[in-house]
Amino acid sequence: MNAAPRVWLVLGDKPGDNRQVEIIAERLPWPIERKNVIPKPEWAFAKPRVRATLDIFDAERSDLLAPPWPDLVLTIGRRPSSAALWIREQNAGRTKIVLVGKPSGPIGPYDLVIASAEQYLPALPNVMTIGLPLMRVDQARIAEEAARWAPVFAELPRPWVAVLLGGPTGPFRFDDRLVAQVLAAATDVTQGQGGSVFVVTSRRTPVAVVDALRAGLPERCRLFAWGDAAAGNPYTAILGLADAALVTADSISMQTEVARQGLPLGIIPLGTGLWGGLDRQRRIWLRRLSTGRLGWVAAALAGLGLPLQIRDFEAFHDLLVRRGIAARATSRPPRPTGAASDELDAAVARIEALVGEQQRRRPAA
Repeated sequence: MNAAPRVWLVLGDKPGDNRQVEIIAERLPWPIERKNVIPKPEWAFAKPRVRATLDIFDAERSDLLAPPWPDLVLTIGRRPSSAALWIREQNAGRTKIVLVGKPSGPIGPYDLVIASAEQYLPALPNVMTIGLPLMRVDQARIAEEAARWAPVFAELPRPWVAVLLGGPTGPFRFDDRLVAQVLAAATDVTQGQGGSVFVVTSRRTPVAVVDALRAGLPERCRLFAWGDAAAGNPYTAILGLADAALVTADSISMQTEVARQGLPLGIIPLGTGLWGGLDRQRRIWLRRLSTGRLGWVAAALAGLGLPLQIRDFEAFHDLLVRRGIAARATSRPPRPTGAASDELDAAVARIEALVGEQQRRRPAA
C-alpha cells in the first residue's frame, strides 16, 4: 500500500495569498509541511521572472528546502512559484505543483492551476476555474478581535462603515479622485446617516493618499494607517463589527472577505489614466479571446507557452453585482441578496484526484 504523499505548502510574505493555500491544506487528508520563502528586499515589490530558482529569496529568513522532496507542492504567487519549480527540478520532475491563482508566466509548467472568477485563463486540461477566491478569515479569530476592539469603538454612533483601501495595481491609480470619493462617503456617513467611519489602509496605499485623508476626514472618523503600531490594525475586528464596508476596486481579496461575512459591500471605483485605460482595453480583449468563439486559439497559443491569462477586475465586480453581493460607488450599499459561493470542496477533490493518479503510477512499497 502506498504511503501518504509528502505535501509542502510553499508560501511567501503575503498573508492574504498564503491563507488561500492554507485553507485548501486544512481540508486535505494528508500531513502538511509549511515552507516559507521570503524574498530579498530588492524583490519584495519588484517582479522577477518566474523560473526555477532560489536566487530571489533571503536564505536566512526563509525555511530550508532540502530532501526528502515532496510529492506535491501547493503554492501561490509569482515568487513562491519560482521556489516550487526549483523543488520539482531537484526532484527530477516527480513533484506535482498546484498553483492557486493566475500564473505569472506560462501555464504549462503547473499540474493544476485553480483560478477564480477575476482570472481569465484559456481552457486547458490543467486549469480549474472557480467563482470567488478561496480566501476567508477564520470566524473564531474575527470573534476574538471583535470582542477586543468593540470597547474602543463603543462610544461611536452607528452605522459603522468601514472604508478599506488597497493600492495602485494593474490599471488603477490612487490619486486625488479617490481621496475626494472617500471624503464624500465619510461625510455622508457621519453627517447624512449620523454614523461613524473606520478607514483602514494597506501596505500598498500611497503615503500621499494617507496624509490627505488624515488631514481631511470629518469627525467620527478613525484612520488606521498600515504600520502605525500605536493605532493598531482593526481589519479583522471590523469584519465582525461593521454594518457595511466600502472597498477600493483593486482589492479582490478584501471584497471577497467582506462578501463572505454577508456585509453590505460597496465597490469604490478608481481612475486609470491613459496607460491604465490602454491596459484595461488589453485585458478586455484578452478576456474575449479566452472566453469567446476563438477560445480554442487562446488555448492553442497558451499550450505553446504564451502567457495569455489576465486579471479582469471589472468582470469580477460585474459578477458580485450580478449575484446581488455588492453595489458600485455608494456609501449606502444595500444588504446583499445573494451569498458568496464556496467551491473549496471541488478544489480539494481535484487535488486528491491528481495525487491519486500520481500514486497509482508509483510501484507499491
